[in-house]
Amino acid sequence: MQTVAHILNSKANHAIYTITPTATVLEAITLMADKGIGALIVTDKEKVVGIVSERDYARKVALMERSSYGTLVHEIMSDNVLSVTPQQTNEHCMILMTSNRLRHLPVIDNDKLLGLISIGDLVKGVIEDQKNLIEQLQSYIRGE
Repeated sequence: MQTVAHILNSKANHAIYTITPTATVLEAITLMADKGIGALIVTDKEKVVGIVSERDYARKVALMERSSYGTLVHEIMSDNVLSVTPQQTNEHCMILMTSNRLRHLPVIDNDKLLGLISIGDLVKGVIEDQKNLIEQLQSYIRGE
């Protein structure tokens, strides 16, 4: 079973995209669109204070007919941020995400933000683990 550290290391893009709570929602969704990502970590002086996602935008701005220009990130972000450490397993993350209906988890170690993993990253890890297991079983069957 892969760890979060392995998942982070296997990601093509290691960049961590953050935004401040006082930025506008327009700035947040523009950054997400430019980077092709679905969520941003909200930080205040390098401390994680929230997470804002496309889902937050859809539900708390678009559906409520609020302005992206005048609404601030802290007004729509989720401030009860669940996170994981690099040592935790893919399975632990999947359980946490499924039971809390999350799509993104910040990776934090010793109060330092190391990255962000998505449900897609976890699924890729499961597929890789299954592929390796199949190869091992095939080698065993062949007597290698």
